Formats: sequence, structure tokens, C-alpha cells
Amino acid sequence: MTLILSQSAYWELVYESEENQLTSDSADEFDVTYQYPVKLGNGYSRCIKLRTGLDLDIANYQLHDEIITRSSEREHLIEYSFNLSGVEAGNYGFFGSGLAPGASLEHSPMLPTTWVSVHVEPELFCEWFGQKGELPANLQPLIRKSDQKYYERYGKTNSAMQMALQQLLNCPYQGNTKRVYLESKVWELMALVVDQFLESQTENPTVETTSKSLNTEDIERIHYASEILLTHLDQPPSLMELARMVGINDNKLKVGFKQVFNTTVFGYLHDCRMERSRQMLAAGKLSVTETAKAVGFANRGYFAASFRRKFGVNPGIYLNEKRQRSKNSV
Repeated sequence: MTLILSQSAYWELVYESEENQLTSDSADEFDVTYQYPVKLGNGYSRCIKLRTGLDLDIANYQLHDEIITRSSEREHLIEYSFNLSGVEAGNYGFFGSGLAPGASLEHSPMLPTTWVSVHVEPELFCEWFGQKGELPANLQPLIRKSDQKYYERYGKTNSAMQMALQQLLNCPYQGNTKRVYLESKVWELMALVVDQFLESQTENPTVETTSKSLNTEDIERIHYASEILLTHLDQPPSLMELARMVGINDNKLKVGFKQVFNTTVFGYLHDCRMERSRQMLAAGKLSVTETAKAVGFANRGYFAASFRRKFGVNPGIYLNEKRQRSKNSV
């Protein structure tokens, strides 16, 4: 059996009750472990707030059934996440701040899953890696505006990373000493991840991949992909899923959108969401919150900010003006 849940519903299940809370360190109120919901699987999820703007999460669980979680686009912090077991064991993901697109993720019940994830506020990252409050030019791609798709990179866990991860997972201390030790390992891992990021920038300074001109069939597939996005604004497929649906590889899909629509796949999706939301608000039948949800925004505040950047007016004001004009015309 496959369970399909929104990302928010999934996390509500994981953290649904204080009864799920176990004690990791009785002397540290910012170190909390949650027993994994028995209806989903067995294991735990541990959340440690090391300091303001720096959070460490550790999880170890095995699912009863396959779970597909679907997320809406949202603001994203700087993050790295290491997979220590499961189908993605030995890999890690590194993400900058900015806008995370909505996506569907498959969680397999075949193997136990263990991962370590760290979230860092951009301001704190700049304090650690910046010079006089500013990031060096080669690190600036990691900090993007809230309406720009975040940077993402995937890599293989090397021996230095593995050692730091094992030391983190087997921390021998408690209380304040534990927090200092864990934070040192968190920043050590960040340094190793950033080092690989800088190497990748040197080896391949141009992010965009060139491609031969698209043929007629490719262009038709690109337009078909755009139609799929238009009909699934609230829960769009991931890039890989979209590529499979239209019968094209993901690289050609990305390059094709650039050539056909002069924007990225995500940029196209975002623009369509904004235009659809404007049309819905102009009709005056839905509230701002209902409109935001209908086009795939889980956060009303973030939707309002995106709408204001796109159209120069707050969506609430836009809705009220349209409703008032409609009344006056009657």
C-alpha cells in the first residue's frame, strides 16, 4: 500500500503529540526526540536547536509502507542532508537559501533509513563564511532572494565526512559540553560540503548545460510538459517525474524550457501560478488564503509577498478593489 501525504501532514504525524516525545538529554530542553508514529513505521526523529539559526536533525526509522509526500513551494534555509542508510546511502544534498519548488518525494519501506540534516539561517552562514558581513563572490550563489529557486547540489560522502558524521552520532558528552561538541561537528561538515561546492564551481563554472537545437518532436514534448504544469499548479510533478511523463530526459527538459519559454521550468511554473492567482482574485470568488492554496502555496504570507513582487500590489488589496468594482458595476 502507498500512502500519499502533504509534507505538512507528514510532519504533523511525526510531531503530532507530546506523548511521542522521548528524552535525549534531561539537562537540555532544546534536544528533543520524537518516537516515529507507529501507524507509519518504527524509529525516531531527534531535533536539536544548537543556537538561534542553527538546527540539527537526526532520524532513524523504517516504514511499514511506501509513502509519497508532496510539498508546495516554500522559503528555504541553507541545508545539507546526509543519507547514512536506505536507498540513498552514501549520498548527500546541499541546498542554498531561496525558494524551494513544490515536489513529490518517494519514501521506501524496503530498508531502514538514517539521515543527518542541518538547517542554517542565511545570516548565520554569512557570519561564519563572510568577510566583514559579506560573502566572497564564489559563495554568493548559495544566498538567493525568496523568489529565486535555491541552489542545489548532490554529492558522494567522502571519508572525512563519514568520520565527522560518526563522531556526531556517537557524541560522548551531555549538557553544554555536548552542544559545543555537536556544533563543532556541524560546522566541520559544513566546511567539507562547502569545499566540494567550491571545487565543483572551479571545475564547471557554467551551471547551464548546452545542447543541440531542439527538433519538432522535442518542442512538442516541451509544450506538453508546460500543459501538465498548468493543470497541476497546486501539486506539480517533480522535474524527473515531468520528464518521464513527456518522454524526454531531464536535462533536455531544462534546456528546452529555456529555449522555448526563455525561462526555467520552475520559473515557468512560478509565473503561471502568479497569473492564475491574479485571475482567481479578479473573479472575486475566493479569499486570498483559498487562492494561495489553490495554486500551490502552503504559506499565505509567502504567497502575498510573491504576488506583491509580481504585480506591485498586496493580494488582499487587489481582491478588495476587484470586488468593489464589481459591486459598483451592478
